[in-house]
Amino acid sequence: MPVRVQVEDFDAGAEINAMRSSHPHIGAVAAFVGQVRDLNDGDQVSSLELEHYPEMTEKSLAAIIEQAKKRWEVIDALIVHRVGRLKPLDQIVLVLVTSSHRKE
Repeated sequence: MPVRVQVEDFDAGAEINAMRSSHPHIGAVAAFVGQVRDLNDGDQVSSLELEHYPEMTEKSLAAIIEQAKKRWEVIDALIVHRVGRLKPLDQIVLVLVTSSHRKE
């Protein structure tokens, strides 16, 4: 499944390599890594707690991927979103999207 919601941290480089090696015909990989900030509206953030409704979260994230595939020529996509207790600078989300070479 192109969506994972997890407590554990992720290795963005390993995820990119896994996606690239499973699709040798791709021409591009776009990656976004979000992290927890130390400030929110000027207030110091020491940690945050992310909760979720498992089936609803996965379904909503999968719908975003499906919308992207309908709109653009996406070969594959992956969203990894963390939940639980996170501190500033912790990775919180990874979004990977692959596409073919651009048309000449």
